Amino acid sequence: MWDDAFPSFLIGLREGLEAGLVVSILVATLVRADARSRLPQVWTGVLAAITLAMSFGAVLTFTAASLSATAQEAFGGTLSVIAVAFVTAMVFWMRRSARSLSGEIKEKVTGALAMGSGVLILTSFLAVGREGLETALFLWTTAQAAGESSGPLTGAAIGLILSAALCWGLYRRVLRINLTKFFTATGAVLIVIAAGVLGYGLRDLQEGGVLPGKAAYAVDLSGSVDAGSWYSTLVQGVFNLTPVMTWLQVFGYGGYLAVVMTLFVRGLRATAPKPASGRAAPAPDAPTPARGRPAWVVPVAVVTVPALLAGLAVAFGRPKPAAAQTVAVSEKDCGEGFTAPSPGRQTFQMHNTGDKPAEVYLIDPATNAVYGEIEGLAPGTTRALVATVAQGAYAWRCVPSGGTAVTSKALRVTGGGAPKAVVPVSEHDLSGPLAQYRTYVDEGLAALVAQTRRLADDISHDHLGKARTDWLTAHRTYAALGAAYGTFEDFDQKIDGRADGLPDGVHDKDSTGFHRIEYGLWHGEPATSLTAPAQRLAADAAGLRKAFPHQDFDPSDLPLRAHEVLENTLQFELTGDTDEGSGTNLATADANLAGTRELLTVLRPLLTSRAPHLLPTVDADVARLQKLLNSAHHGSHWTPVGQLDATARARVNGVTGQLLEDLSPVPDLLEIRKST
Repeated sequence: MWDDAFPSFLIGLREGLEAGLVVSILVATLVRADARSRLPQVWTGVLAAITLAMSFGAVLTFTAASLSATAQEAFGGTLSVIAVAFVTAMVFWMRRSARSLSGEIKEKVTGALAMGSGVLILTSFLAVGREGLETALFLWTTAQAAGESSGPLTGAAIGLILSAALCWGLYRRVLRINLTKFFTATGAVLIVIAAGVLGYGLRDLQEGGVLPGKAAYAVDLSGSVDAGSWYSTLVQGVFNLTPVMTWLQVFGYGGYLAVVMTLFVRGLRATAPKPASGRAAPAPDAPTPARGRPAWVVPVAVVTVPALLAGLAVAFGRPKPAAAQTVAVSEKDCGEGFTAPSPGRQTFQMHNTGDKPAEVYLIDPATNAVYGEIEGLAPGTTRALVATVAQGAYAWRCVPSGGTAVTSKALRVTGGGAPKAVVPVSEHDLSGPLAQYRTYVDEGLAALVAQTRRLADDISHDHLGKARTDWLTAHRTYAALGAAYGTFEDFDQKIDGRADGLPDGVHDKDSTGFHRIEYGLWHGEPATSLTAPAQRLAADAAGLRKAFPHQDFDPSDLPLRAHEVLENTLQFELTGDTDEGSGTNLATADANLAGTRELLTVLRPLLTSRAPHLLPTVDADVARLQKLLNSAHHGSHWTPVGQLDATARARVNGVTGQLLEDLSPVPDLLEIRKST
């Protein structure tokens, strides 16, 4: 947690020490001026500033939480850039003002004593409030960058407590600190940290669509640096440097660091301003407070008002959810009870009044684009459909089981920006990609038949060394066809099934296919015991090729397979679960990746029109995984999964997991939705 806590610790220490010095100088000046009765006014201003800062942090958190994911990225990126500007200004201000701070504040206090309690409260409030707002903004930004709040909050708390202890020691004169050197050293470190925050903010703005270049990577060290290692986590947490960075991030980070650090170092050579003269003048007689007002009124007011304003911002800023509409669904009528909704996130209670299950879609009637859907709404039941409504036309389409689609009248919504909808996909849309993929599989099966026959010949002639090479070639060919989750019907179990569950395991009479032969070839079995399994494998491959043109291939399986093939890879190959001695799981994973790449190729036109930003991200993931797999391939030898060191294995698993996550929207984007 310290890697995420350190930047907040440093900002808490610096800002806390700045504010603490101001307060301690205020208190010391009043004490020396024999005006102790005015101390409550100082603490009132301090409490008001603290309350304002905490309220500001609450409003930031609420505002971000109420935005969409893309808007959150843009909002967080904007605030990150603003936080960097504030921190930069603070660093330069304190570098110039450290030596003369005491004298300046004493002069302000002297003037405030002559002008009443309100001015003294305002003086302490303004002195502490700026640091409080800067701390809240920077702390919120670092929490966003860390992806969690416990580390940054802990670091900031430790820094503030330590700064309070230092200020107390300075006030009591039990400590001596060269404040100029302290603020110079911490200022240099904060500039480096701020550069990382700027880089993080620019990346957020790219993710939010505000800035271009989201997939233009300048640095990609994912193949050689484990993002989960302690050193990588430390660098990411403290400096916001990640193994993968875009060109904009690199230029922003490097440019800020070069310019600001240069100006900061040059400024150190400037002549320090002369400290202001010493003792404050004695305080004039303080005006007598009004008798009719209790002493607690002002402190309570200045503390509660910021909190109240923050609460009102949260209460009235949150979009009030409209009462959920109940919309009727049946085979004869669709959308009864539907009225034009307000923009924003809306909940519709869909009630099936008919006697057949139905599919229900909230659509754009002009384009048939889908905003929300419910599948299999049973008769007499009610289910909630949640959709984000924006400017545009809306209608309900109800498709009863075995019946004809019914579409409601269209209603128009104004305001709320542009709506986001999924353009529907039909079986016809997928027929072209499916035909291309079937051609790819058919060509692969032709090669597989020839390769398994060659493997059977090797074994029958007792050429077991050659058989091992030909086994891997044939197995990679099969793996690249995208067999996953029952593909190829019963042939998949015969050709590439595992021995799990068989009474005698791999030695069972029903153990067949590649893994049975793999076990024998790499465990010293004689050719005579492998001849029959090899011939059966060749026969099953030929049988699959013959049966494949006639197998039922649901078009909707094609988008699913883009995710399922690598899901199987992560579950079986990268765990070594299917290794029967060859140690070639990574070779199989490489073939699985080739199959996934082919699936993405045939689906690319459909995905490009529906999610143009998805494919560049997926392509980058594929390239990173391919690079890692290539690093495990040395000539004809593949490093076994079990022999990878912990760092390399974590990298492969992590990149594969990220690719799976980025592929997860594909099935939803290309789901076939009923229209008749």
